[in-house]
Amino acid sequence: MKLYHGTNAEIAQIDLNKSKVGKDFGFGFYLSAERAQAEEIAVRKLEQQGTGIAKVYEYEFDEQLLQNGELSVCHFDGYSEEWAEFVLQNRKNRTRNQLHSFDVVIGPIADDTVGFQIRKFTQGIITLPQFIEELKYMKGITFQYFFATEKAINHLKPLL
Repeated sequence: MKLYHGTNAEIAQIDLNKSKVGKDFGFGFYLSAERAQAEEIAVRKLEQQGTGIAKVYEYEFDEQLLQNGELSVCHFDGYSEEWAEFVLQNRKNRTRNQLHSFDVVIGPIADDTVGFQIRKFTQGIITLPQFIEELKYMKGITFQYFFATEKAINHLKPLL
């Protein structure tokens, strides 16, 4: 399968140490199976940071690795309480220590207002079902592929 990573930075090789903390599934490398989604992310990062160029990197990944036991995989099929709690815990984690032991996590992308929604939920302003509803991506469900370990990253083959 092809996976795409949108950014405004040059990537000679994937370096997990350059990843940001406090993201949906933790500290790692995020990709999409949809090129258009990666393009949107690249443009958004360029607009936010004001440097570099919007670029989409393309990788080949053997899907069988998600099922054959070689990689530890967590797969959320859709928006659920389990997914929301997983996102909440990872978003609150501001360290480089993973809160889980998965090599790869696959699940829905959360709406851009995650931080605001987390504050509303933790302050008791909204319930867990309301929190899940608010986190749904406004353009419809889109899945992200999160690679947390060097073991997983080593299976991504860059395409030129």
